Amino acid sequence: MSKEPQKDVARPGERIAKVLARAGIASRREVERMIESGRVTVNGKKISSPALNITTADKVTVDGKSVGEPEPPRVWLYHKPLGLVTTERDEKGRKTVFESLPDNMPRVLSVGRLDINSEGLLLLTNDGEMKRKMELPSTGWLRRYRVRIKGRPTDDMLAPLRKGIVIDGERFQPMEVTIDRQQGANAWLTVAIREGKNREVRRAMDAVQLDVNRLIRISYGPFQLGNLEAGAVEEVKQRVVRDQLGLRENPKPTVQRKGQPTRRRQ
Repeated sequence: MSKEPQKDVARPGERIAKVLARAGIASRREVERMIESGRVTVNGKKISSPALNITTADKVTVDGKSVGEPEPPRVWLYHKPLGLVTTERDEKGRKTVFESLPDNMPRVLSVGRLDINSEGLLLLTNDGEMKRKMELPSTGWLRRYRVRIKGRPTDDMLAPLRKGIVIDGERFQPMEVTIDRQQGANAWLTVAIREGKNREVRRAMDAVQLDVNRLIRISYGPFQLGNLEAGAVEEVKQRVVRDQLGLRENPKPTVQRKGQPTRRRQ
């Protein structure tokens, strides 16, 4: 006999969607979808609302697997090579970032994305709330790129990007753009943005009739690509994570899945 869904009543604790997202089970939005499809139970009963509050005394399962004590929030630097998509799985069968990570990596989420034709720094974290915080424009972190352009760009051509531009009815905030050098038929620029909209740099360059043929993210906020080789992963020291994100010395545990393989994908 199937169990009736648990009624979502006011109770102490934190909202389950927030708790599971912070633990890195999935993004908060994806957790909400998991709850709606009946994949999450609390104390043996399916729940129907992501607003349900839970405490450490509650027994939570996701897809029938227990959720237990978590690791503290962690961050990794990953040098994304060309040709990988930043998704959990790809409908076209293309190789993903998460399939390319080392086997000893825990389950991680990407902080923003880089498209298949872009390379460079991609931040990874095991904490959904940290991911959300680092992606917010209000955090004020610059995303800095090295951009190779076909042709000979001038300051006049780039002026609309520095002022802020509207593309297909969508407003882009002013960008920091400098011309570094001309290299034969191409020019190298450094571009910095704060919003990180979908394909923002490429769309902005296209709007001023400039064709991007290489795009490398070299920094995200205080985190730098440096000399990290393509495909390599490097964990950020806990002290640096705490300092840059304003975390407490010993973050309060939330939850994470138990009994899973060491290798976890998004």
